[in-house]
Amino acid sequence: MRMVISQPMFFPWVGLLDQVRLADIFVRYDDVQMPRGRSFISRVQVKTAGGIRWLSAPVDRKNSGSNINETRLLEDGKWRRKHLTTLRHVFAGAPHLEDAMKLARDIYGREENNLARFNEVAVERMAAFFGISAEFRRSSDLGIGGRSTRRLIDICKYFGASEYITGHGARNYLDHEAFEREGIKVSYMRYDYDPWPQLHGPFTPYVTALDLVANCGKEGVRYIKSGTVDWKEFLHGSR
Repeated sequence: MRMVISQPMFFPWVGLLDQVRLADIFVRYDDVQMPRGRSFISRVQVKTAGGIRWLSAPVDRKNSGSNINETRLLEDGKWRRKHLTTLRHVFAGAPHLEDAMKLARDIYGREENNLARFNEVAVERMAAFFGISAEFRRSSDLGIGGRSTRRLIDICKYFGASEYITGHGARNYLDHEAFEREGIKVSYMRYDYDPWPQLHGPFTPYVTALDLVANCGKEGVRYIKSGTVDWKEFLHGSR
């Protein structure tokens, strides 16, 4: 069984949808500290005629706790309307504009001000659009304490996972040997993206997956095809 454990990201890039596609169980790591400063938990890049721009969700810091699942979005709906206007503008001329806008309206239109829950719905809806899925769970529902590698291992063992799939940032902190001692294989994402038709200049995959929706529609699923590489090869061999 293949396991992904990831913090809930805001309208994430295609790489996260690849992780959903590869996972049997996708655990949202929601009961950990909200990153200080700017992070992909509350913002994502979009391409515009003037270059890359950040689309940021405003956090209500006064009424938020320290963890991601305790983080509240501002209840003022102006930012939601502004985001929708921005998305319509940057995707104007894309062949599947209305598919992207319907997805965005459905998500922004929900009365959900918990950032983690908002992000969960966005990922699930975008994955469902492309016909990919996993069993989604929340770390906050599991009753598993601890921290760092030990907690990740315990979550994997809770579900009986034989393989843990992770993004590239984990190379800086993960104890790979500890996973192996528990009989759990560690694999890193091997991102592989053919350029899809894109507006506004040279191709980049590092934008919200709504870009793939707007430009390719459901046929965009063929671009969600990345694989994995064993951690030893990732750290010491060619990537």
